[in-house]
Amino acid sequence: MINFAKKSLVAALLAGVGFGATVAQAQERVYVIDQRDVVAKSGFDLCWRTGYWTPAAAAKDPAGCQCDKDLIPAEVCNPPMAPKAAAAGAAAGGPKPAGEKITVAADALFDFNKAVLRPAGKTKLDELVSKAQAIKLEVILAVGHTDRIGGDAYNQKLSEKRAAAVKEYLVAKGIEANRVYTEGKGEKQPVTGDKCKGTAKSKALIDCLQPDRRVDIEVIGTK
Repeated sequence: MINFAKKSLVAALLAGVGFGATVAQAQERVYVIDQRDVVAKSGFDLCWRTGYWTPAAAAKDPAGCQCDKDLIPAEVCNPPMAPKAAAAGAAAGGPKPAGEKITVAADALFDFNKAVLRPAGKTKLDELVSKAQAIKLEVILAVGHTDRIGGDAYNQKLSEKRAAAVKEYLVAKGIEANRVYTEGKGEKQPVTGDKCKGTAKSKALIDCLQPDRRVDIEVIGTK
């Protein structure tokens, strides 16, 4: 999956959750920094970049070697120092980061081609709420996906509606609205690749494309 750090999402995170204390600080750092002064990462362990990121700026950022070592000159990132820095960070202590990313089959949440949560889907989200309430929650990211059956515009809207339905339910269960961010990817990021053949809306094709109909939900916080 692509890096989650789109400029629009980062801007929303900075404004709504307080990953950066001020706009001035955000301009000095090229990575999103959470309230613990730690670089925020996606479920794929990718650092979230701000809109000010460039390779040259990353080389000057304290987290540059941690996040983009391959893009920074070798003399800037001194490998022998990395273990010492890690040990110093561990000695400093502080809250432990907690993050979990789950992928829920859309068919488990919604009926085919629908965006209304099913009872079984609500049960799965209840489990997610329990996990979120067990930590100091910073943000929940919900990204909706569809299969390739149907038009691009229709699938984009359906993925957005499904992500919005997830947020609405989480908020109704007590999660603060400004801590839940949604996005729809439509059919742009299939996980089935070229495995499913054909274009006709057959049961076989619908079943084969099931993994593409999903909602990726990421919970980020501290214990």
